[in-house]
Amino acid sequence: MNTESLITRDKKVIWHPFTPQKYMPVPIPIVKASGTLLQDADGRTYIDAISSWWVTLHGHAHPYIAQKIFEQASTLEQVIFAGFTHEPAIRLAERILEILPGNLSRVFYSDNGSTSTEVALKMSVQYWWNKGEGKKRNKILAFNNSYHGDTFGAMSVSDRSVFTMAFQDKLFEVIFIDAPESVNRPYDLPWNEIACFIYEPLVQGAGGMKMYNAEGLDQLIGLCQQHQVICIADEVMTGFGRTGKLFASLYMSNEPDIVCLSKGLTGGTMPLSITACSAKVYEAFVEEDLLKTFFHGHSYTANPIACAAALASLDLLLKPECTEQMENIHQQHLAFSQQLQQSRHPIRNIRVLGTIIAFEIDKGRDEYLNNISKLITQQAMDQNVYLRPLGNTLYLMPPYCITTEELNKVYHVINSILKELAG
Repeated sequence: MNTESLITRDKKVIWHPFTPQKYMPVPIPIVKASGTLLQDADGRTYIDAISSWWVTLHGHAHPYIAQKIFEQASTLEQVIFAGFTHEPAIRLAERILEILPGNLSRVFYSDNGSTSTEVALKMSVQYWWNKGEGKKRNKILAFNNSYHGDTFGAMSVSDRSVFTMAFQDKLFEVIFIDAPESVNRPYDLPWNEIACFIYEPLVQGAGGMKMYNAEGLDQLIGLCQQHQVICIADEVMTGFGRTGKLFASLYMSNEPDIVCLSKGLTGGTMPLSITACSAKVYEAFVEEDLLKTFFHGHSYTANPIACAAALASLDLLLKPECTEQMENIHQQHLAFSQQLQQSRHPIRNIRVLGTIIAFEIDKGRDEYLNNISKLITQQAMDQNVYLRPLGNTLYLMPPYCITTEELNKVYHVINSILKELAG
């Protein structure tokens, strides 16, 4: 498996995601990974400083998760989940409901972040339809700058951007408001027409790691619930400790009616997602009228191997050592943010929350298509670190197993790139 051969074969048959195909950078063949390190076909290693699109919680090829996957694959690899059930899915639902914020009572499985939010939106809209108020309660509330996935429902409740531009006239209408920057903000909204409110709690990930006010969000959730609006917390990225708490919703006192989970759910090993809902939402579907059934599902719903991987990831996540590692990363980010603030680098808006640090580079416009991202990725890779800025937003979200030495190496590489940009 030499590099040149793999690249040649790739170019003939593969269409890579989120990648302009004309003049596409040559993809680097990765043949092995362990911990924070990705190894290419030439034997060179790179520190994965963004957890491979935010999914790899405990590091690559974790032996404990791998063993649990092997054990499950040797016993039961897949079964249709309509009419059947299995212990890994039951146990995972039990454990997730124990640690999720709010009074959530049911778990619906699908296979990625987009489908988890799609399920939540369909649940919310049909909730009101089942109650005979579908024509009245048919509007959806979301934040500007949001991103909830790439399927059509998820795109509809996401900010109109490069991700949705080609499909604008196919997306359903949504009420968009700004994420709260402070408390006591007035809202003039048609509350009695709104079916649900979907939000990324505290951090808008693909929108540029924008962080916003917890108290303001708490008040808005409370206001929604006063008007019986179903509140959907999209914790696909923020879940499983990324923000310093197990879930970002734990920063608020008002609790969501639905929570969406994916990415870190299986520790980055298998596709799986969860949409957990309250008893109030679920009971609207427990009816004799068969038309009130929730007609939604996927071929691999509650795949036993994926559930086993998620259970293993939870075992690791809930150990005290993992909490300590998350706090260590947080403290190192805070120290690095102080260094950045005292530097003369061309950057601004440095922010830290949990294991996430982000800032903007003052080069070009603030947008996803800012070409500075390609330059930074290439310069970082030349120094054995993998970064993938969101346009001119540079961020870190490392696996929890990253060592102090590795994180310092990442900081050093960022500093060297910023110095070159300043020069």
